[in-house]
Amino acid sequence: MKDKKKHSEEKIEKVDTEKTSSAKTASEESLDEKELNKIKEEREASKEEEYKSKIDELNDKLMRQMAEFDNFRKRTEKEKSQMYDLGAKGIVEKILPIIDNFERGLGSLSEEEREGAFAKGIDKVYKQLMQCLADVGVTPIEAVGKEFNPEIHNAVMHGEDENLGENTVAEEMQKGYMYKESVVRPSMVKVVN
Repeated sequence: MKDKKKHSEEKIEKVDTEKTSSAKTASEESLDEKELNKIKEEREASKEEEYKSKIDELNDKLMRQMAEFDNFRKRTEKEKSQMYDLGAKGIVEKILPIIDNFERGLGSLSEEEREGAFAKGIDKVYKQLMQCLADVGVTPIEAVGKEFNPEIHNAVMHGEDENLGENTVAEEMQKGYMYKESVVRPSMVKVVN
């Protein structure tokens, strides 16, 4: 009996040991699962951070590219406008001698000749040409009676005159013109005092 009892106790111990070892295995498995889940979450979090940083980097590149393109567009537009103005200024420079000849021709006519049909027709063509130039932004430079400005006047003579102030334009030998804000041809002037 003692043996049977001993044997039963051994069996109970064995079952208890198996239960505790199976409990340990289950807890070990749950620990392993927790660790695995934690590792997975950490990996997912790091991937998510990596994706976010990549997205931020790409957004930054995109914004820079958009800014560069906008600057390029503005620069190209400005250059195109400057090229147009430069071309128009070149054409105006070629037309100015024709205007000078119109003015000389009309200025050399006597009062009697100015009343003729031909002179009136030439005067109308001259006025039409001047209006056309004014419409595109060409304007004559005001010179006589104004203060001398070396940016728009070219002094070719100097004289004295008590009636005019110092550094004043007394006479205009050749009319100057501006196209928009730039000088096409400076006025050739006589400056007094």
